[in-house]
Amino acid sequence: MERNSSDDEEDHQHLIPQNDTRIRHREDSISSTATTTGGNPRSAFQIDDILQRVHRRWKISLNKRYVIVVVSLIISIGLLFLLTDPRELFSANFSSFKLDPLSNRVKESELRALYLLRQQQLELLSLWNGTLVNPSLNQSENALGSSVLFEDVKSAVSKQISLNKEIQEVLLSPHRTSNYSGGTEVDSVNFSYDRCRKVDQKLSDRKTVEWKPRSDKFLFAICLSGQMSNHLICLEKHMFFAALLDRVLVIPSSKFDYQYDRVIDIERINTCLGRNVVFSFDQFKEKAKKNRFRIDRFICYFSSPQLCYVDEEHIKKLKGLGISIDGKLEAPWSEDIKKPSKRTVQDVQTKFKSDDDVIAIGDVFYADMEQDWVMQPGGPINHKCKTLIEPSKLILLTSQRFIQTFLGKNFIALHFRRHGFLKFCNAKSPSCFYPIPQAAECITRIVERSNGVVIYLSTDAAESETSLLQSLVVVDGKIVPLVKRPPRNSAEKWDALLYRHGIEDDSQVDAMLDKTICAMSSVFIGASGSTFTEDILRLRKDWGTSSTCDEYLCRGEEPNFIAEDE
Repeated sequence: MERNSSDDEEDHQHLIPQNDTRIRHREDSISSTATTTGGNPRSAFQIDDILQRVHRRWKISLNKRYVIVVVSLIISIGLLFLLTDPRELFSANFSSFKLDPLSNRVKESELRALYLLRQQQLELLSLWNGTLVNPSLNQSENALGSSVLFEDVKSAVSKQISLNKEIQEVLLSPHRTSNYSGGTEVDSVNFSYDRCRKVDQKLSDRKTVEWKPRSDKFLFAICLSGQMSNHLICLEKHMFFAALLDRVLVIPSSKFDYQYDRVIDIERINTCLGRNVVFSFDQFKEKAKKNRFRIDRFICYFSSPQLCYVDEEHIKKLKGLGISIDGKLEAPWSEDIKKPSKRTVQDVQTKFKSDDDVIAIGDVFYADMEQDWVMQPGGPINHKCKTLIEPSKLILLTSQRFIQTFLGKNFIALHFRRHGFLKFCNAKSPSCFYPIPQAAECITRIVERSNGVVIYLSTDAAESETSLLQSLVVVDGKIVPLVKRPPRNSAEKWDALLYRHGIEDDSQVDAMLDKTICAMSSVFIGASGSTFTEDILRLRKDWGTSSTCDEYLCRGEEPNFIAEDE
């Protein structure tokens, strides 16, 4: 019995479109076979086979859809975790359930660490307040070495306490709530400590004398040894002598000595004392016109190796200024420059007392007289200023402008003396001339202690030495810049005052500029045996800028290599 057209249409309605062509082809084949054999064109086996094939195709299609859905879901969850803090995600979705033991353990660990850090802070503060006693309060002879150790320990403890507090803040930050008060009595304690803090000069303990000279009695200062730094120290000692002998001090002429009025303010000394205690040479000459312009008595502090450190050439220079010298050079005692004796105020007042109007006292730079008075902050004379001998106002302002331009507040100053120092230092024991690499190590240690960001370099060293030094001063992998005063540049205005007043390109002005900048530094590294360094230390002490980190280069060390003698 043949299938009618209506049966074919019904079969087609149960098939998916993509299989229609294949099934039609198969039906045509079956129909042809049935016609040939005379059998039934649609047996039950053949219909089941067709239905199984259709089912399998439907199953494969559905599996692909499931895979796509699952992959899309995984990607969506991954993006959600990437874009969202997991703690916020779970706390928002599962706040009503306490099913996160790992999170609880993390919080417990953090709080435990916080508790231990708090205990550490209390113990460190106890160590700070009770165990460490400043060895400077002890009068032992070994105080210097102990004091250095004390400063290092104190600084280390301070840094640990600061670090401890920082860790606590980090740990506390995720646990803070709106009702968290925070802090304890420990947080209010000021445990900050500056390793390179300023030195307390204890000005209330100063021992001074009054300088109230007679207006008709004069002391002519003779300073000849060394260069400008030596002369300034000599001049300061002459002031002490003039105060003890009740005399007005006469500053030497620039034709006989340095031109002091270019580097120091002479009139300021009188202002500090509130009376006329110092005359310039021209002022003295003007006053002396009424009388004979002379030196009545020439007294030498040192008798050996040469009286007054004065030779015939210096005597000729004095006479060339129109000054007559009555009498010969004399020494009240036997005193050798190389081995000066300790002298007292009474010794000076006894041996140098005179009724003559004008006396001259030979070079007193090497004089060892009441050093505890001379070396104290502000010097041995009672006055209302920080120091009597300091750079002129023009040099002070220029130095401040240079610091503001190139250095800033926190800088280290280094006096790196090299020219002529190799032979000079090797004649001493121990030597004070260090190889560049060793010097760089010493400088680096001070930079690490002081946290200085830049070094002002005052030096007479060659470029070959300073370039090597610059490459070796490295802290935390970074080279610490060594800054020197640059050549004149009209675009820079920090030195305009010097040019405006015509004192540029003067070697003594340049030297005083270097001194002033070094004296204003946070930390100073000096050259042992240099009077240039000693005058800087005097200024720092008088100005109150001395630091506990100030020291001579490679203090306590010997050079790791020393050349043989000639």
